[in-house]
Amino acid sequence: MSKPKVLITRPDIPENGIKKIKEHCDVEIYPEEKPIPKEELIKLISGKNGLFCVLTDPIDKEVIDAAGSSLKVIATMSVGYEHIDLNYCKAKNIKVSNCPDVSSDSVAEWTVTLMLCAGRNFMEAATAIKKGKWIHAWSPMWLCGAGLADATVGIMGMGRIGQNVMKKILPFQVKEVLYYDIFHPIKPAEEMGAKFVEFEELCKKSDYIVSMCNLTDETKNLFCTKVFDLMKPTAVFINTSRGGVVNQKDLYEALKKKTIHAAAIDVTVPEPLPKDHELLTLPNLIVTPHVASAEINVRIKMADLAAENILLGVQDKDLKTPVPMPK
Repeated sequence: MSKPKVLITRPDIPENGIKKIKEHCDVEIYPEEKPIPKEELIKLISGKNGLFCVLTDPIDKEVIDAAGSSLKVIATMSVGYEHIDLNYCKAKNIKVSNCPDVSSDSVAEWTVTLMLCAGRNFMEAATAIKKGKWIHAWSPMWLCGAGLADATVGIMGMGRIGQNVMKKILPFQVKEVLYYDIFHPIKPAEEMGAKFVEFEELCKKSDYIVSMCNLTDETKNLFCTKVFDLMKPTAVFINTSRGGVVNQKDLYEALKKKTIHAAAIDVTVPEPLPKDHELLTLPNLIVTPHVASAEINVRIKMADLAAENILLGVQDKDLKTPVPMPK
């Protein structure tokens, strides 16, 4: 009996995940360490039973049709799955999985790191000596920022990662944690002391506003001029969720005009962000290249989980972490 056929869209996947699939399947791997061109994806996916992909691979109708009727499962080595046409997968009876929970700690750690770096002017301080700005031995107000102690933190989207961020900031003795989530009440967060408020109130009262929400039609460009104008002039805005929830032109203007004090983002539109983008000219903005979950152990776990889902899917079994399909 022939083995199931699986396409892996990158060679730089943790070895153990690839090994798991190879033990039971015939595997073809796109050889270059970069996003697979769509024409190559369309060519290689033909006749495959499983597709192991990443978030840079657009799995649309054209790609799915190129696979033919043999495709049974798509496993993405990511938490997000916006790059996959779920409606068409459902119509074709193709199972889809992602990697939830695995990276929650890593993303929460990075988020808190960005909060501290943006609030305490860390990036400016880290380059001050190289730029010759350390003129006097000490100045009482030079590079002063605002820390987490006694701060009001507002979290937009109190899911797994939002709750994890909250756990990590509580030891800093924050004053209070406010949250907004369409699925409120979020019992685990409220048991830790979080208080539900409407979105506008969260923006008005918070010293730190942390975006942890999914990208939907409702949240696209949610953080715009209208919202930034609600915030305190001392507010720090953080986004480690999805780039599309922020109107980047409005963020640029809010930071340039000092409508808010500072911001730090790990996600942008587009990705990668061009090195000459206007956002990168702002001294009160930190931009990192979508690496909040970039931890070795996390990547290994993600690859293992995606591999397990591939093996279950090609055998017509229930997936370990199925993506919720549209109704």
